[in-house]
Amino acid sequence: MSWLHPALLLAVSIAARPSQAQTPTEGTFTIRDYRFSSGETLPELRVHYRTLGTPARDARGVVRNAVLILHGTGGSGAQFLRAEFAGELFRAGGLLDATRYYIVLPDGIGHGRSSKPSDGLRAKFPRYGYLDMVDAQYRLLTEGLGVDHLRLVMGTSMGGMHTWLWGGRYPGFMDALLPLASLPTQISGRNRVWRRVVIDAIRNDPAWHGGDYPTQPPSLRTAQGMLYLMGSNPVIRQEESPTLARTDSVLDAALAASVRGADANDLLFQVEASRDYDPGPGLEKIRAPLVAINFADDLINPPELGILEREIARVVGGRAILVPASPSTRGHGTHTLAAVWRRHLEELLARSAR
Repeated sequence: MSWLHPALLLAVSIAARPSQAQTPTEGTFTIRDYRFSSGETLPELRVHYRTLGTPARDARGVVRNAVLILHGTGGSGAQFLRAEFAGELFRAGGLLDATRYYIVLPDGIGHGRSSKPSDGLRAKFPRYGYLDMVDAQYRLLTEGLGVDHLRLVMGTSMGGMHTWLWGGRYPGFMDALLPLASLPTQISGRNRVWRRVVIDAIRNDPAWHGGDYPTQPPSLRTAQGMLYLMGSNPVIRQEESPTLARTDSVLDAALAASVRGADANDLLFQVEASRDYDPGPGLEKIRAPLVAINFADDLINPPELGILEREIARVVGGRAILVPASPSTRGHGTHTLAAVWRRHLEELLARSAR
């Protein structure tokens, strides 16, 4: 899954005052008459982004220090500016020190401040998929920011899935790939089931009104409840909610926070976008060293499926890491806790250095 629940986000402190290099520059790249893979078009597709640092070019004019980091479902590039991520990686002396790297944090289509259904089109917004999202990221880099090469592509959950697609679609564009909390296979099994529960809850809600609701339909709370269920691990849930009354209290608070400011159409489109995800045909095309990191307590990508271990054998230079459950892990949401998996990124950067 490509998402970190708001209840987890609220528990994380904001990064302390950043240095000038760690202060993001924001912008919006507009693609005119964008044609989606469905054949639908949008006169203007806005792709919002944040950057840190400055691009550095070699003697041939090729950018060598750009890093693309891709967020999960329901998130935005802003989530990587928090202490548990930026404070670990972007700080002075960090693995992705913003004084050395040019870090690009886009908001995916349908997310953050990029074009999305709630802007006005509602259910008439084009049915975007992961292929459209990756294409828009590529065009942002090449046409909008002038980046012609990436030192690293990495992403969390949905962003991890996008990372697999990047490796297969643009195999010569990057030096290294780091997908987190994801699997290189079609959405299926339990992963498809929870998504269908979310999708069906919204589409079958009489208050949804085909997407033209005057107020948010009750199914938005149901959908957020499913996300809450899948986003952490059972041990953490039991520790924070050891009694029936406490569980109800914690759940009610988490759902109230997650529904606030959310939109049913946006969430519906975000979850449905995974329908075209299928990196399998491109796995043998991946040329850059790749390290895939998953977590033993992740309910979305449980290790007992054996999918990652099977498919990584098709990736030349690919390596799979399973991080054991521990007091430091938080199920699927561990993907944003850089301290847990930082050393594997360090090894990848060393292995892929030119």
